[in-house]
Amino acid sequence: MNALEHQLDYPFNDTMPEAGHAMEVAPGVFWLRMPLPFALDHINLWLLRDEIDGQRGWTVIDCGIASDAIRENWEKVFDSVLDGLPVLRVIVTHCHPDHIGLAHWICGGGDKKRWNVRLWTTLGEYMQARVMAAGDGSNAGGEGAAQHFARHGLNDQASLEKLRNRTSYYASLVPALPDQYRRLREADGVRIGGKTWRVVTGFGHSPEHCALYCEETGTLISGDMVLPRISTNVSVFAMEPESTPLALYLESLGRYETMPEDTLVLPSHGKPFRGVRTRIRQLREHHDARLAEVREACAEKPQSAADIVPLMFKRQLDIHQMTFAMGEALAHLHLLWLAGELKRTQDADGVIRFSGAGDLKR
Repeated sequence: MNALEHQLDYPFNDTMPEAGHAMEVAPGVFWLRMPLPFALDHINLWLLRDEIDGQRGWTVIDCGIASDAIRENWEKVFDSVLDGLPVLRVIVTHCHPDHIGLAHWICGGGDKKRWNVRLWTTLGEYMQARVMAAGDGSNAGGEGAAQHFARHGLNDQASLEKLRNRTSYYASLVPALPDQYRRLREADGVRIGGKTWRVVTGFGHSPEHCALYCEETGTLISGDMVLPRISTNVSVFAMEPESTPLALYLESLGRYETMPEDTLVLPSHGKPFRGVRTRIRQLREHHDARLAEVREACAEKPQSAADIVPLMFKRQLDIHQMTFAMGEALAHLHLLWLAGELKRTQDADGVIRFSGAGDLKR
């Protein structure tokens, strides 16, 4: 455990549920942990006891990617954890594949078609998922993504070719989406199991991320907005090439700073913890440090996003990790550029570089 983790309280220590099993972490709230085939090798999903229109059952929060391993684990949960009761709805925090990938399948009752229920999510997440599932590559890959990262200094032709050929990556993890959904909005109160969970939207990591906070029990299902060990990825992607997601993310963190420090935070990755205000402070300090590194580098000479990546990420990166690293480097550059601290130029080689602000025309 690193020094920052010592500042947080992990009430369950290293106890965690095995895949296909559930662990109760708050009254009526159960933790599922499913495997992912990535460097980030797991996702936490949540089952909440519920009742809708007199029907007892369960609300599922987040789903996992479309993989045989996760389907098998869900089937075990359906058969052995639900006490013979149905799933009544599926809430998805955001559009990334590990969260929405199996939403269509779970809404339809799994392999045995046990029920047919509604997906609940925000407009921004539902629409972004539909765009990306269309298979045009979008942010995940394709010619547009390759051109975007090439403009920002990625010049390894093998990596660019992998990106060009990655047009079906999102669709392979999210093969279908429900045709209909129920919209969630900021500050909506969702009644789950007789308690009110308030929708807390967040920006920067995804278009309109939906966390859920129950003041009565002091429990926050934080999705990817507040994670205990790693910082949330905040990236500039091809679809919105002049965006400033880091500014949006840092602003969104303010919505969690008013929550009590002893709030039980249920994150999508890592272990449940207490110390939400401490963790927000850590995240702000982390980004402040990265921004300081970027300022210093750009003061010395013009920097592309590819130049910044080794400053922020000290390990070897595969193509999947590189897209996030490039996007994150660019997010830090854009915050400073759009704040007027850096200027942006495009060199004769077509690469965009950032330098200490002189002429602030953009």
